[in-house]
Amino acid sequence: MLFVLYYIAAIVIMVMHFTGLLARFNVEWLVLVLAATVFPAVIYL
Repeated sequence: MLFVLYYIAAIVIMVMHFTGLLARFNVEWLVLVLAATVFPAVIYL
């Protein structure tokens, strides 16, 4: 269940990034947070 919530949040963040909404509201750092949370999972798997 947590994976589903994580993927939904990731998709929403990526859509907002590519549409420019994150830059408009000055929260582009969410993309970096998303990348930092994916990195340990990739190394573990």
